[in-house]
Amino acid sequence: MSGLSQFKIKLYADGANLQDMIEEYENGIVSGFTTNPTLMKKAGVKNYAEFAKAAINAIPDLPISFEVFSDDLFGMECEARKIANWGKNIYIKIPVTNTKGESTVPLIMKLSHEGLKLNVTAILTLDQVKTIAVAISKDTSSIVSVFAGRIADTGRDPMPIMRESAKILKSNPKVELLWASTREILNISQAELCGCHIITIPNDILKKVPQVGKDLDLVSIETVKDFYTDAQNAGYRI
Repeated sequence: MSGLSQFKIKLYADGANLQDMIEEYENGIVSGFTTNPTLMKKAGVKNYAEFAKAAINAIPDLPISFEVFSDDLFGMECEARKIANWGKNIYIKIPVTNTKGESTVPLIMKLSHEGLKLNVTAILTLDQVKTIAVAISKDTSSIVSVFAGRIADTGRDPMPIMRESAKILKSNPKVELLWASTREILNISQAELCGCHIITIPNDILKKVPQVGKDLDLVSIETVKDFYTDAQNAGYRI
């Protein structure tokens, strides 16, 4: 974990397993948490509100983002206001668009200027970043989550987009740029180089954080040991 000292970027754990979240909170590596309905479904969460309130009770002093899941602006607004009442450390995740491609900017502008802390999510283009930069209040803390990993999944280098996003958002001191959909530990240094304030780390990747800065000769030997042990345990012969 000493290798993490070289980074200034905040690490947010991304998941919906309450026990994992509590362990990550107690070990002090992460500075916040994000989740979403897909992660909750995968983790077997049955009651959205009960899970969220249990997480807030266990983690009362770090930012936690919970997402609306309605597909119309009125429904999103109703859910956002309920979520906002769950705790003072809450950020409400509002997708930049609904499933029909309709912009949620009017709602984002309304809630942000009323003082609700938002995490605008599912952003993949610079046009979306520019639109959000204009919509969000300069008096309310906000997070802008650009899905760098999903950009990379399309064969595009996300770093130019993330660098430009940081420039676009720089004039608002209350907004933090988040590198979302992290795929590997390398993304931590990439996100910091791009000027991101936060990077979300899924639980499986978070477990690799102690390897940051690890001696590569040692990693080589450990790799050979893994191959050797697996071959022996399998009883392979040539």
